[in-house]
Amino acid sequence: MQLKNVAVIAKREYMQRVKTKAFWITTLILPLFVTSISIVPTLLLKNSKASQKIVVVDETGKVGSALVAKMNSQAVETPKKQEFGRRGGEDQMVSFDAETEAPGADRTAQRADLDKRVLGKQIDAWVWVGPGVFQGKQVEYHARSVSNVLTQAALRDDLSEVVRQVRFRDAGIDPARVDELSRSVKLETQKVSASGSRAEGGLGAAALAMVLFFILYISIIMWGQQVMQGVLEEKGSRVIEVVISCVTPFELMMGKLLGICLLGLTQLGVWLATVLVVTTPGLVAAVMVLPAGVSLPTLSPVMLINFVLLFILGFLAYATLYAGIGASFNNIQEAQQAAGIAMTFVIIPVMVMYPVINDPNSRMATVLSLIPMFTPLLMPLRIAIDMPPIWQLALAYALTIGFVIGMVWICARIYRVGILMYGKKPTFAEIWKWTRYA
Repeated sequence: MQLKNVAVIAKREYMQRVKTKAFWITTLILPLFVTSISIVPTLLLKNSKASQKIVVVDETGKVGSALVAKMNSQAVETPKKQEFGRRGGEDQMVSFDAETEAPGADRTAQRADLDKRVLGKQIDAWVWVGPGVFQGKQVEYHARSVSNVLTQAALRDDLSEVVRQVRFRDAGIDPARVDELSRSVKLETQKVSASGSRAEGGLGAAALAMVLFFILYISIIMWGQQVMQGVLEEKGSRVIEVVISCVTPFELMMGKLLGICLLGLTQLGVWLATVLVVTTPGLVAAVMVLPAGVSLPTLSPVMLINFVLLFILGFLAYATLYAGIGASFNNIQEAQQAAGIAMTFVIIPVMVMYPVINDPNSRMATVLSLIPMFTPLLMPLRIAIDMPPIWQLALAYALTIGFVIGMVWICARIYRVGILMYGKKPTFAEIWKWTRYA
């Protein structure tokens, strides 16, 4: 193999693709998507606080006034601190303008009048609290639309708390004392390291691990498919017959893999830079409000180096497989059917992602992260959460490198025969023969 030929082919693959509009459109779509899902929902929720005018009819005489007072107290811009039995996130999106109405002598006529007021848009809804509410009977909620699940959840939480307090008082129990005795216990998470324990939020480390995981996941799928399509395009145009008169099939395949791998690293760098720019304001704001001694998870140099190395190994492992598939078949339709096999190795890590994040040192996480096809995706998860032992990292790298070398050798033999084969769709038995006799 002549490295000069490989370098020329790699440069040609890189320059040809990096200058296309499709590459830059694809590269910018993900950052724009990340930015939109990070900022737009927050802006929409901030400006979409629902306010509902409600009439409460209480037949018990014990619930209505307390319920209305509680519902109206939630109509403030700053949500109250969450306590036992209280609702949380709905406070930011739901507010009420509630009033009570005494039960009339003619209940049927009163219900009809309330319905008429709802249809006339004088009120948005009305609630009827029957005498069986303390025995677990349902409370009626009447509105033009009953798809407002957030509003109903907020109403249900307030109603449940008021009814619970009445039950306690009727039983001679102080509700405030019950809340005090029933208050949840909070955990202060401390990450243990060689330098000692330090407070750190577990969700931050998990979020960082998931971001790294999905960046690798998207990159491997996207650029593996690019390798396969590139081989099929050259094969279909018969340009390949001219190219291999000057270089060997192995040099051609390695040049393609390295060129597209560099292109993938370029795109990865743009994505990481965008994620850094988008998340920096939020991280700065988070650092400002963190309690003393609490720190956010960081992307250390060791973690970044492992991330890049595993990306390269993962790319080469999957790209060689896709290159072999592209060389074996005649068109994209045939190749896509076989590419489903490669997708299986990508989907399995997605299925076990959450168990690995929850316990990165479990037997399942350790074994799966040492399987070469899974290592590029699962090992970064373990590194981001809790750095595995050195011997596991060394073994994972050794197995993955050995697997990549074996895949390059096998796919080079398939590539050598397959790129010049046209016509009939080959069987897997025939492809196996190519690896033996090429």
